[in-house]
Amino acid sequence: MKRPRSSRSRKRKTFDWRRLSGWAVKLGLVALVALAGVCIYLDAVVQEKFSGKRWTIPAKVYARPLELFNGVKLSRDDFLTELDALGYRREKTVDGPGSVSVGASTVELNTRGFQFYEGVEPARAIRVRFAGGTVSGISALDGSNLAVARLEPLMIGGIYPAHNEDRILIKLDQAPPHLVDGLVAVEDREFWHHHGVSPKSIARAVWVNATSGQVRQGGSTLTQQLVKNFYLTNERSITRKGTEALMALLLELHYSKQEILEAYLNEVFLGQDGSRAIHGFGLAAQYFFGQPFSELKLHQVALLVGLVKGPSYYNPRRYPERAMTRRNLVLDLMAEQGVVSATEAEAAKARPLGITKAGSLTNSSFPAFVDLVKRQLKQDYRDEDLTEEGLRIFTSFDPILQTKAEAAMAEALKRIDGRKGAENVESAMVVTNPETGEVQALLGGRDPRFAGYNRALDAVRQVGSLIKPAVYLTALERPSKYTLTTLIQDEPFSVKGADGQVWRPQNYEHKAHGTIFLYQGLAHSYNLSTARLGLDLGLPEVLKTVERLGVSRALPPYPATLLGAGALTPMEVATMYQTLANGGFNTPLRSIRSVLDANGEPLKRYPFQIEQRFDTGAIYLVQYAMQRVMREGTGRSVYNQIPTSVNLAGKTGTTNDSRDSWFSGFSQDLLAVVWLGRDDNGKTPLTGATGALQVWSNFMRRADPVSLDMPVPDNITQAWVDATTGRGTDPSCPNAVQMPYIRGSEPPPGASCGAPAAPATGGNGKGGNPVMDWVKGWLN
Repeated sequence: MKRPRSSRSRKRKTFDWRRLSGWAVKLGLVALVALAGVCIYLDAVVQEKFSGKRWTIPAKVYARPLELFNGVKLSRDDFLTELDALGYRREKTVDGPGSVSVGASTVELNTRGFQFYEGVEPARAIRVRFAGGTVSGISALDGSNLAVARLEPLMIGGIYPAHNEDRILIKLDQAPPHLVDGLVAVEDREFWHHHGVSPKSIARAVWVNATSGQVRQGGSTLTQQLVKNFYLTNERSITRKGTEALMALLLELHYSKQEILEAYLNEVFLGQDGSRAIHGFGLAAQYFFGQPFSELKLHQVALLVGLVKGPSYYNPRRYPERAMTRRNLVLDLMAEQGVVSATEAEAAKARPLGITKAGSLTNSSFPAFVDLVKRQLKQDYRDEDLTEEGLRIFTSFDPILQTKAEAAMAEALKRIDGRKGAENVESAMVVTNPETGEVQALLGGRDPRFAGYNRALDAVRQVGSLIKPAVYLTALERPSKYTLTTLIQDEPFSVKGADGQVWRPQNYEHKAHGTIFLYQGLAHSYNLSTARLGLDLGLPEVLKTVERLGVSRALPPYPATLLGAGALTPMEVATMYQTLANGGFNTPLRSIRSVLDANGEPLKRYPFQIEQRFDTGAIYLVQYAMQRVMREGTGRSVYNQIPTSVNLAGKTGTTNDSRDSWFSGFSQDLLAVVWLGRDDNGKTPLTGATGALQVWSNFMRRADPVSLDMPVPDNITQAWVDATTGRGTDPSCPNAVQMPYIRGSEPPPGASCGAPAAPATGGNGKGGNPVMDWVKGWLN
């Protein structure tokens, strides 16, 4: 017989059960409270970021917009180059924004709308006619005439935060046809019906993966993917997955499907461009196709949707076959789900990938110019403003001129590299508009895509004879004593300084030239006559002229500075020559035109500044002498590449042992400075004429410069003089030439041929005292 349980044992068992139940209830309550706390916390996290500033957006830097009007200097080929850079599609007939049809002398296109500082430029269908190197007419495709049309600017770079994420924000209503439905069909078929987590999708993924023996599908919804990218890490754990699911439910509780989908389109990672992470379909459209997001076609949409699964694995530039297979699979899925017809899918599958080439103008940055932009922006904005607030920076950068500068430099360096001793020669180049001071192109080294040492801004090198126009300008500002035909001495001399050191300048060819005209000293870059002239004027006066020309860097107060012993950067040289090219008006070099905020609201304009610092007559005379440099002096080889009908002004520069090769010169519409040399300051086989001038000439040939035609100032008069004596003469006499003078300094009118001329007075060919006591003057 079984013994009956005691009442004590029955009571103990009942007591244990109740106690356990109580603890379970308590633990459950604690868990619920904890879960509630977690939910409250996660809910706050979800709302704070999603409702606030969702992304830190780097500033975008844009080139100048190309403006089209009758008579503007622009060839058909250059126009097509810019359209290609902007991602315009060449088609038989114009069909929607971003399309272009090309004829023999006409180009028809449908421009894209764009918001500028001044307002919105609408999209419009236009026809542009060309004749030679200019636009001969512009009209709407409906036949009505247009005064002007403006293309959207090319994006040339960005100012990125430390994590190097980049994106172009887009709106859901900008999505091209089939993108949204295709994305849902491939990534989350239940998107419009679930509440953040889809049990049906999870079950289907489990079944597919189990039956195939490998992981072929994931169960994450688009909302979960957004949560993972937006809030969480890539950690693989049950805790992280649970957090993801909970946050997805919370996100869908507060926000609409459309808001979630729009955020997904902007957040998803789609590629890597060096250190820059490509996020969102907006930037991916530009990066892979060179086109705005809204203009994507079906085959392009399918490729980007396919990249969501694995941007690195399906990278179309590295693995085009994988990418093609993935794209076609997406098209099949879109057809299967009824997003497109089978016929549309097959037609899209027959299309090539259509990816732009890596490193093309479409997706390449211009680090030297963007570096200049950053430096100028930092005068007005904080670093975080530039890397987080999505500013839109509009600049003066001209992609057509930049392309020509790069091609000219590459071609010249290719020839130079074959010369003995030319190894490791580096380069820099600055191109500006002489009238506005806007920087239009910039090369910081021989590799224009290298974002490192920017020689155009930071290479401080001796300038050699580039300093000489400042010496002659100082003289020509004194018309009572100096004119272009003043006789000066090109003879050897020496100067003993206060420290006992003796300075003995020499001409490049180690030959003196005796008595010469003042302008010849500059045209032929004679050192002896230039140094004598500078010492007679007084070194402090010449240095003041350099400063008035726009150079803020202090140059050493030694006689050798008169021949270029002082050092400047290419940008500083461009500043100095800008004043010479602009008639004595100083216009500080600038790269920025205007800034908009992320919403398109104007923030700041950067109008050009101008200040008259020199008499226009004196500048006119210096320009005349610098044109003689090109016609008969050290720059004359330029006319091997440029038509002789084009007037140019410039100056070569060579330093000791040819360590630096310089050329700076200008036409009516272009100023360019070129430097060649070694970073270690080693010797090269290049003079200014055999090195930098060759790059400059090559560039000008490609750029088709407008002939220099400076207006004649009111205080300038033309006088007939004897080319051998500088005395006034009759126009009909032998050797008679016309020369410009500041009014009152010209020689007296000449007598008839054969009759004695009146003696010269003042600054008309005699002044300047060619046997001056320049040593005494300098020591005093």
